[in-house]
Amino acid sequence: MKYRLILAFLMAASWTFAQKPLFPQHPGVVSYTYRDYLSKDVPGTLDKIKQLGFTDMEFSGLFGKTAAELRTLLDERGIKCSSFGVSYNDFVNKTEEVAQNAKTLGAQYVRVAGIPHKSALTLEEAQKAVADFNRVGKILKEQYGLGFIYHEHGFEFQPYQDGTLYDYIVKNTDPRYVSLELDIMWAFFPGQDPAALLDKYGHRYKALHLKDLKKGVKGDLTGGTNQDNDVVLGTGQIDIPAVLKAAKKAGVEHYYIEDESTHVMEQVPQSLAYLKSLKQ
Repeated sequence: MKYRLILAFLMAASWTFAQKPLFPQHPGVVSYTYRDYLSKDVPGTLDKIKQLGFTDMEFSGLFGKTAAELRTLLDERGIKCSSFGVSYNDFVNKTEEVAQNAKTLGAQYVRVAGIPHKSALTLEEAQKAVADFNRVGKILKEQYGLGFIYHEHGFEFQPYQDGTLYDYIVKNTDPRYVSLELDIMWAFFPGQDPAALLDKYGHRYKALHLKDLKKGVKGDLTGGTNQDNDVVLGTGQIDIPAVLKAAKKAGVEHYYIEDESTHVMEQVPQSLAYLKSLKQ
């Protein structure tokens, strides 16, 4: 009888362990997800975002507000802006303004998503980006106490030597001043494995965009696809649990849902429910 009780206890303990949530925290969200709504009504849209439980946001613009005005609206709702996304041009040519806005918002990071290129990304274009990232990243860190993160957009995976131009960019940027944000869809779309990238570059990744690619859609190196190819997490082609496990191992700090589709009001709650349902 004693052994049966011990066996039952062990089985129950094993079941309980297996039911631990894979992703216990609540993710953040990228403002671009709600761009069509924020452009018309910032306070009302922030209310809807807060109702979904979001308290961490990455902003990709100010939506007609000053940084101070937006910060007040966020503070009133208990939402923080942890990352502030800007264009490459502003990053390079309006560094002080970018930094001041980021500081006003309370952001930890300044983010750039993309490198200027004419067609397929070239080595020369990648080299210029590396130089700019190292130079401006150092200014942001040393003069303003801000981190810099680069968000890939798929076109960086052009073959180069025994890897890709993305590998070239990562290996030639200074880890002290240049970190990374992995958009898992824009890694998967050009044929990469986002979990493998997280394993490969580990702590370089500080943030991650959670999104999924519609089944049947074939990727390429253009860095573009129909916005409605963004689908509810777990219903597309990407192995989300594998990504989350690799991201945890890499020490990713911020997870943001980004849904570029025209169905965000329906899809985002479903994506949240999916993340909550995952067990390990």
